[in-house]
Amino acid sequence: MENLVKAEIESFGGKDVTTSPGAVSWNGSLESAYRACLWSRFSSRILHRIAVFDAPDTDTLYRHINGIEWDIHFDPTTTFAVYCTLSGDSPITHSHYASLRVKDGVVDYFRSRTGKRPDIDVHRPGIRLNLHIKGTRASLAIDLSGDSLHRRGYREQGGLAPLKETLAAAIASLSGVDTHFPADTVLLDPMCGSGTLLIEAALLLSDSAPGLQRKTFGFMFWKRHSRKIWEKLVEEALERESAGHARPWPQIIGYDADPKAVAAARNNVERAGLADAITIKQAQLARLRCPKKKGLLITNPPYGERLSEKEAVKYLYRFLGRRFAADFPSWRMGFFSANPDLADMLGLSMTGRHSLYNGPIKCRLLVGDWKEHTEHPKQGWQLSDEKINGAGSDLANRLQKNWEQLLPWAIKNHVSCFRLYDADMPEYNLAIDFYDRWVHVQEYAPPKTIAPEKAAERFNTTLQVLKQLFSLERSQLFIKTRKQQKGKKQYQKKKGAGKLFEVHEGGARFLVNFTDYLDTGLFIDHRKTRARIGSLVQGKTFLNLFGYTGSATVYAAMNGATSTTTVDISENYLGRTLANLSLNGFGGPLHTVVEADCLQWLKKERQRYGLIFVDPPTFSNARHREQTFSVQDDHEELLQLAMQRLSQNGLLIFSTNFRKFSLSEELSQEFDVLEITEQTIPRDFKQKGHIHRSFEFRHRQKNLEEGAA
Repeated sequence: MENLVKAEIESFGGKDVTTSPGAVSWNGSLESAYRACLWSRFSSRILHRIAVFDAPDTDTLYRHINGIEWDIHFDPTTTFAVYCTLSGDSPITHSHYASLRVKDGVVDYFRSRTGKRPDIDVHRPGIRLNLHIKGTRASLAIDLSGDSLHRRGYREQGGLAPLKETLAAAIASLSGVDTHFPADTVLLDPMCGSGTLLIEAALLLSDSAPGLQRKTFGFMFWKRHSRKIWEKLVEEALERESAGHARPWPQIIGYDADPKAVAAARNNVERAGLADAITIKQAQLARLRCPKKKGLLITNPPYGERLSEKEAVKYLYRFLGRRFAADFPSWRMGFFSANPDLADMLGLSMTGRHSLYNGPIKCRLLVGDWKEHTEHPKQGWQLSDEKINGAGSDLANRLQKNWEQLLPWAIKNHVSCFRLYDADMPEYNLAIDFYDRWVHVQEYAPPKTIAPEKAAERFNTTLQVLKQLFSLERSQLFIKTRKQQKGKKQYQKKKGAGKLFEVHEGGARFLVNFTDYLDTGLFIDHRKTRARIGSLVQGKTFLNLFGYTGSATVYAAMNGATSTTTVDISENYLGRTLANLSLNGFGGPLHTVVEADCLQWLKKERQRYGLIFVDPPTFSNARHREQTFSVQDDHEELLQLAMQRLSQNGLLIFSTNFRKFSLSEELSQEFDVLEITEQTIPRDFKQKGHIHRSFEFRHRQKNLEEGAA
């Protein structure tokens, strides 16, 4: 930010302005220093250098300090503190000891002349002395700013990772915010956190001095302070601010998904005196809409500390870029990111790239315009006109028949992920699923009565038929062999590239993996169940037990759940849950994931939920689990515990893929239970009968009344 500071200093009347990494130096009047303290938006400290000397050792350092006329700067009744930095190949290697020697030199000066000594106050000193030693060259300065200039005085609390005000001002300025910003546009931050970016932008727009709200500066304890010059500058700043507030302003809007961040932002806006100028609302990024034809979207999105969070952030960027391209065609964006490598996910046409640091984190500000939307179109599948004869002709005829039956239904219901074939013919023992532009083939293990060579021949015939019938490229076809598995092998990762693909369902997007696991990450037989959850969840809290990759959670968030909680024992699945939520513009503390054994978690949980979805595995002995889980043996305990977490008028949906499942009679006697399997089996799975069974559970009114009595 040195060039920004340099431009400021020149406007303050500074002469011979030079820059070096992290510092800007100039010669100038006392007024130029005061203007820097009052008006600099980008500086942290204003240091008045009072001495430069050689300091090859701490004794020489002490003698130089003791020889300075300290009584022209402050007197023994003023507290002080010393701050030291070292750089280069300095023979003095301990900054704290160097600070102590400076302190000794100052104290001994006053004691020898007045018999009194000034006190040290490291927390709120009157005078701050700054010593910088580079090699053997020492520079001593009085800190005229006192507290760091980023402390404007309006921020009482920040979010989890608030921007410093100086950095926020730089982001706003480099994004194009100034006193000439058009009044007929909008300035919008969709992830505003504690509101710092918008407040600093508003101070720029109104030509308000960022130091006006500060009560104290370091120079106020300095004996050479000129109250007359300072008061003149403050009066001038007040007049400029008044004129700035009188001008027409753009609309300034901030959103955040975190209620606590919204409360903090509103409080900070109020303290900054900008409550009439800045509107802060709670909203998920998914609800972002373009409020006006032109404007600037400026934001500092979360960057994620853990690996799973960083993965989710990547898809949050993708969502923002997609929404910006689709709904903000005449806008500009200022995007500040601690993950510059992920910036391409935005799809912006960049007009400016600025390297900045947020503390120790190297970041980048990307300034850009809307770019033509280049998302891959969804595949418009068409059957080949070429007739297939010979080997595989019977399979081709069956696939064509299924296709002609399913395609009109899929188009009418906007279904792009569906099952076309599921072992309809015994000799072709496999399942074929379409996922948007990709085809996923699962070969069931052949019975022992079929020779392996014959099974392999039929499978290869299947692949050739698919390629020819649907004009498939190799990159669109994914193949797996499905075997009867239990325990750890059931969800074991396969060898593969691990690439995730985006697919559509019900107005949402989901990430699927065609290579690494037996399942893709989206159970398409639960399509109607997810839709059912979406239709029932408005205004309710939602709990997703055995949440897998969170597809049901996305439906809940998308359809108005007040909050969601997703519990699963797998860190990988929960990472995908966060990614799926981000891909659809949802996140924050209202959508939480919990890595835990669901049974153990239910025993400790005390919150109640309005809608609960329970979809456990048939069997599991995952390494994190305290004991093995069998849905038939353990479902009664599981559902008893889950119903304790269901609100009085709530609904629990239970689903299982165990074909031989039998519901406990005790559960039917204690709760109102309704089997809804027929309503949840999608059209493309009906030919296989009950691929899953589903039940709805409610508390019986009589039990509730007895409990209340």
